[in-house]
Amino acid sequence: MSDHPLRLGVNIDHIATLRNARGGTHPDPVAGAWAAIQAGADGITAHLREDRRHIRDDDLERLQTLCESENIPLNMEMAATEEMRDIALALKPRAVCIVPERREERTTEGGLDVAGGHNQIAPIVRALSENGSRVSLFIEAVEAQITAAVHCGAAVVEFHTGAYAHALDNGDVAKAASILEALKTGAKSADSQGLEVHFGHGLTFDNVGDVAAIPEAVELNIGHFVIGEAVFMGLEAAIKEMRQHMDAARQTQG
Repeated sequence: MSDHPLRLGVNIDHIATLRNARGGTHPDPVAGAWAAIQAGADGITAHLREDRRHIRDDDLERLQTLCESENIPLNMEMAATEEMRDIALALKPRAVCIVPERREERTTEGGLDVAGGHNQIAPIVRALSENGSRVSLFIEAVEAQITAAVHCGAAVVEFHTGAYAHALDNGDVAKAASILEALKTGAKSADSQGLEVHFGHGLTFDNVGDVAAIPEAVELNIGHFVIGEAVFMGLEAAIKEMRQHMDAARQTQG
């Protein structure tokens, strides 16, 4: 609840996107992860996609080594596939977040259909949990998906905040307010059912406050915006400013 510090997980995928645009080894996402940790990130998130469009297998292995040495959780985002399950079982990251993934999308859009995919998802959750990883499911704030996450044995749900961010970007204040209410309701429900509550996708300096103020929120995972702002202000400054916005919202909420 609101008496705990709100954690910030930094997704470093798009440092790898920059590297891969030119080829070679620079900028190195692992160096970015180190800089994020030095700036106060509570965890590092990396999504190993089927097409390896940004993070690559060797990146993930080096990130795991770094995070273990710094006692910082690596949160591996992955699709619910046998290939990714086997990679996660071998890697043993402290956290795994199962997300929907489609080849044609630019980034993860929408939440995982846990209710419809229970028979595929539940065995993966069980295998990863028994292997020592804390499993999160990236879902919409919908009661059926929350209940399904519980039935799958997940420890955490991460609510998709992309639609909220898009509504604000489009100036649709009423829609954003409605989505925010759904996020608040979903957080209460998930917390009451024993799930830890995270939020992520599309969060910025301007829109993070109302999400950070949700009492049940334990962690925010933010990547693209922070990496983008780092181009102008540096990664350390971008992370510290995001933390300031989160902390200010938390203090106001408390």
